[in-house]
Amino acid sequence: MPKRKFIGVVTSDRMNKTRRVEVSRLARHPQYGKYLRRRTICYVHDENNESHLGDTVEIIESRPLSRLKRWRLVRVVSRMAMAAREALTKEEVEEESPALPGQKSETAGQPASPESTPGGSG
Repeated sequence: MPKRKFIGVVTSDRMNKTRRVEVSRLARHPQYGKYLRRRTICYVHDENNESHLGDTVEIIESRPLSRLKRWRLVRVVSRMAMAAREALTKEEVEEESPALPGQKSETAGQPASPESTPGGSG
């Protein structure tokens, strides 16, 4: 039986030699006939760390390489622009680290208005 090949988008490149690739497809609903967007998450072995976040890659099925990895990287089909990649990385960092109590927020450098201070003016 031939090995399956897919083309997907790298959604995580934080691990060394491993990439998380999302393969999108359209599936028809059995009863209503509407097309639904479905995705498959594949963990891919990338020996030389060639691919990065947002890149479109071609992957091929392989023997089990670890608990989750069952795919190998064949090639990088297209690369994401560096500016877009940096913007994505900044958004992820902001989403993952919300301001904790006691930490300075974005408005910490601005003087507080009298209406916003507890107790008010009198």
